[in-house]
Amino acid sequence: MDLLNTLVEKGLRRELPTREEALAVLATSDDELLDVVAAAGRVRRKWFGRRVKLNYLVNLKSGLCPEDCSYCSQRLGSETGILKYTWLKPEDASKAAAAGVAGGAKRVCLVASGRGPTDRDIDRVSKTIEAIKEQNEGVEVCACLGLLSEGQAERLRDAGVYAYSNNLNTSEATYADITTTHTYADRVDTVRKTQEAGMSACSGLISGMGETDEDLVDVVFSLRELNVDSVPVNFLIPFEGTPLAKEWNLTPQRALRILAMVRFVHPDVEVRLAGGREIHLRSLQPLALHLANSIFLGDYLTSEGQEGRADLAMIADAGFEVEDMDTTTLPAHRSDAAGCGGGSCGPCGDGDTEPAAQAQAAPAAQAEPDEARTDLVAVRRRGAGTDLPPNA
Repeated sequence: MDLLNTLVEKGLRRELPTREEALAVLATSDDELLDVVAAAGRVRRKWFGRRVKLNYLVNLKSGLCPEDCSYCSQRLGSETGILKYTWLKPEDASKAAAAGVAGGAKRVCLVASGRGPTDRDIDRVSKTIEAIKEQNEGVEVCACLGLLSEGQAERLRDAGVYAYSNNLNTSEATYADITTTHTYADRVDTVRKTQEAGMSACSGLISGMGETDEDLVDVVFSLRELNVDSVPVNFLIPFEGTPLAKEWNLTPQRALRILAMVRFVHPDVEVRLAGGREIHLRSLQPLALHLANSIFLGDYLTSEGQEGRADLAMIADAGFEVEDMDTTTLPAHRSDAAGCGGGSCGPCGDGDTEPAAQAQAAPAAQAEPDEARTDLVAVRRRGAGTDLPPNA
C-alpha cells in the first residue's frame, strides 16, 4: 500500500505525516489491519527495538475531585462507587511503589485527584518522593497532580520529579464538551510549565468519547507541536455513574488503528498503551505492543487492570522484553534534549484517569448503545487506600 510505505519512510526519518495521511490510517479497513500494524511496527522497532517500559501507578488521593470531567470516575458528584480517601502517608505510598518496582516497573507515577496542587500538597508529595527513593534507588518518579501554578513545576523538579503528566485528552474544538471547569488552554499551559522547568512532558489523549477522526488527528498533531516526550493513549472506560457511561463505541480493530496513527505522527516518542486496553483490545492486546513501547503494570487509579503476571507473560509471549532500569527509554536525540530518560506517566491531567478494567473472558460483541457494561469495569478494591496487597 503506497500510504503505508510513505508513512514508514517518514517515520524512519522522523518526518511529520500530513493530516490527510493520518486520517487515511484511521479509515483503513479491517482487511488491511495487519498491514497497518506491521508498518507502524517497523517505525516502533527503529526507535525502541523490542523493549517495553513498565510504569506503575500510585493513587495518592482518590475521588473527592471538584472538576466535572465527564469521562472520569472521580468527577464532582460521581456515583461510581470508587474508593475515596485523602492523601496517603509517605510510608504507605512508598510501600505501594515498591510493589510496582518489584514487579518490573522502572517508573512510578504519583497521581492525586483535584484541579491542581496547593503549596502544601507539593510539600506532601516531596516527602513522599523522598520516602520512595530511600527504598527504591534509581526509580524514575512522575507526578500527575493537575494544573500547575507558577513556581510549582520547579519545586517538583527540585524534589526529584522526573516527568510530569497532563493530558490534552481531546481536540481544542471539542474540549468544552467534556469539561467545563477548566479549559484546553489550561492544560497546554501546564505542559509548557513542565517543559520550561526542565522536566519530561507527558501528555496524551482519550479515545472513544464520541469524537470524530478529525478530533483524534487534531489532538495528536497538537501534541506533536508541543513536542512532548511521551503520549499515553487511553481508551474510554464508560464507568456507570458518569455522563459517558453508554459510550461503548470502540472495537479492538479501531483501537489498533488509533495506536498506529499515533505512532506514525510520533515515531520517536514513547507511546503509552494506557487505560482501557484490557477491555477494548481484549485478545488483541499483544498486537498493540508492536505499536506502543510502554504500558502500565497492574491496576489503575480507580479500577482493576490485568494481573501483573499476565502482563509480563503477554510481553514475553509476544517476543518483547521488559526495559531495564539502566536503559534510557527515549532515543539519544530526544533524551539529550529532554534532559531525562523520557517516558510516560499516568493517563491523567487534573488528577483524573481513564481507569482500565480487569481482564476477563469478555464477549467480543459490542454492547447496545443504551447499556452500561458493568460486567467489564471492576472498581479497584485493593492496593493503595486499602488493607489488601496491590496488583503488580
